[in-house]
Amino acid sequence: MLRASIPDSSLRKSAILVALLIARVFAAPQQAAPKFHLQEAAIRDIQKAIVSHQITSGSLVELYFKRIKAYNNKCVSEPMGILGPITTIPHAAEINALSTLNLRPSARKARGFDERKARSLTDAVDDNPNMPDALEVAAAQDREFERTGRLVGPLHGVVLAIKDQYDTFDMRTTAGADVQYANDRPPDDATFVKRLRDAGAIILAKANLAEYAVDGARSSFGGTFCNPYDTEREPGMSSAGSATSVAANLVTCAIGEETVVSIRWPASVNSLVGLAPTQELVSRKGMMGAGLNMRTGPICRNVEDAAKILDIIAGYDPKDEMTVFSIGRKPAQPYVSFAVAPRLEGVRIGVIREYMSKKLFSKADDESIDIVERAIDDLRKLGATIVDPGPEGALFQGCISRYAPELLNSAFTRQYRELFPFDAAGQPASDHAAALLDMHIDPVRVPGSLSLRSLTAPGVEGEGKYMINKYLLERGDANIKTNADLIAKARFYEDPNFPDRKQARQAVERATMLDTSARLQARFALPNILLQCMQEQRLDALVSPMSTVPPRKLTAPREPNASGRSPIGWSLIGQQGFPAITVPAGFTTEIWDRVRNADGGTGLVGPVQAKLPVGVDFIARPFDEATLFRIASAFESASRHRRPPPDFGPLLGEP
Repeated sequence: MLRASIPDSSLRKSAILVALLIARVFAAPQQAAPKFHLQEAAIRDIQKAIVSHQITSGSLVELYFKRIKAYNNKCVSEPMGILGPITTIPHAAEINALSTLNLRPSARKARGFDERKARSLTDAVDDNPNMPDALEVAAAQDREFERTGRLVGPLHGVVLAIKDQYDTFDMRTTAGADVQYANDRPPDDATFVKRLRDAGAIILAKANLAEYAVDGARSSFGGTFCNPYDTEREPGMSSAGSATSVAANLVTCAIGEETVVSIRWPASVNSLVGLAPTQELVSRKGMMGAGLNMRTGPICRNVEDAAKILDIIAGYDPKDEMTVFSIGRKPAQPYVSFAVAPRLEGVRIGVIREYMSKKLFSKADDESIDIVERAIDDLRKLGATIVDPGPEGALFQGCISRYAPELLNSAFTRQYRELFPFDAAGQPASDHAAALLDMHIDPVRVPGSLSLRSLTAPGVEGEGKYMINKYLLERGDANIKTNADLIAKARFYEDPNFPDRKQARQAVERATMLDTSARLQARFALPNILLQCMQEQRLDALVSPMSTVPPRKLTAPREPNASGRSPIGWSLIGQQGFPAITVPAGFTTEIWDRVRNADGGTGLVGPVQAKLPVGVDFIARPFDEATLFRIASAFESASRHRRPPPDFGPLLGEP
């Protein structure tokens, strides 16, 4: 096989430890392995079935392709074609989650997949022997297992989808854009993709995404994708193709990317486990348009599998300078060894009540908040010490009032201009430093509206243009060289129900400078505040809703922001590099939908009977994923809220 750099020593050590744990499980005296079932199969189920000769990697891949053939088709009506307006289809029993399949042309045609799912549209022959497809990789694994009797690595037989924002040398990378590259395959795997392959993972597909990994359940190339629990509703943010493919059991796990909530929100609304790890823990090399706040992480159906994936992809990569912060910060034992906790005695968990206010939000939030309340009770029953300021309380208010004005300084003064006036030239019209000092001495002077909900992460001027042009420069395509080429040479969908992608590209193109200063200053100040707040209360972790607003219908208005609450979920702490994991917490029974009124406004209608997934977030200090896995695994084991979508059950003859 071709590919990138040799894994570093810490990665090799972690992989060896994981392999030893697996070997110990399989070597121990055991009863006959239980009968294998594909639906909801975890990594341990797959590997036990392979070791007991119930399945092979090749037969497993074929089973997943059969489900893809049955369930991965168009899920909306497109009367004007893939680029035109759409209408929804109730109970479509399709999700359109995977846009590219890792099959050579003959294998793809034999299984009835159309040309648009081809792994390359610029290499119609696709016969390079150094680019084996998923079936060929699986067959090679089977031969090696037959020869040695041993798994080829800790992810032997694990079938993955990769968000089509990341590079795979054997499949095209488009970020969802419908644009004619000279060579739609990038020259190399993303670093983490190479590590997954080296560990035995089989890359089955590229997942559909919100175009350019922004917002909306649609891309110009892949089309609209849907929520398997209600195909008329949105499936989450840009990594939703990755999430829905896992939810509907089209793959074992998937890889997503998070800038705001793009791993955790899709996980939440698809009854999945989604980990957005510490920013600097996983390499971003090989990501189209990688930005300062972007994180790479696994989406799986259980906590243990997410930990197994992280064990492989975490660690220093010399090609991504941000990962230098991870050196010496990984635990001595594999992450998966922490995902077996039965109890939580000795763990102090703070409740972020700032994100759970029924008085400040709307009726649309109520039931999700109630579901998270029950999750908090479950944590108490598991022995955790719960630090809770009580309903309508604020876990961090006193701490934020003491530290935010000084640490945020100029950003804070610009947020509260009534207290810190500026003249017409944008210069201070009073002594701002003196006013900040007064607030330091007497925090009562701090504006009452300052809270965890009002803190924000600033944008980066020019980042979108700079990062996409950097990626395209390194990719070296002969036809698509810049963001301007993407504007001029791409086809864009046109639908008023979804964001205008061409307009967004044009806005990015107008930038003429790169200024990361505000973002980097905030990445020091905000973590400093949050870590101090946690330390003052001796907290090991935090618990909060992932989102309190159920997913809207695809063509309906989005619930408006309310008191700092976004309808897509809470993003601030994760954006500062803190690891966060979403775990299934239950399902709604009824929701309130947002609809357009005759006067052009919107209003709530309901209650509407709807069984939709809700997730709970656990958040820890940077590089403390071990604590997250301990909490998440104990909660998962005690609650067992994950349920597969009913319209995507086993196929006839499926084991």
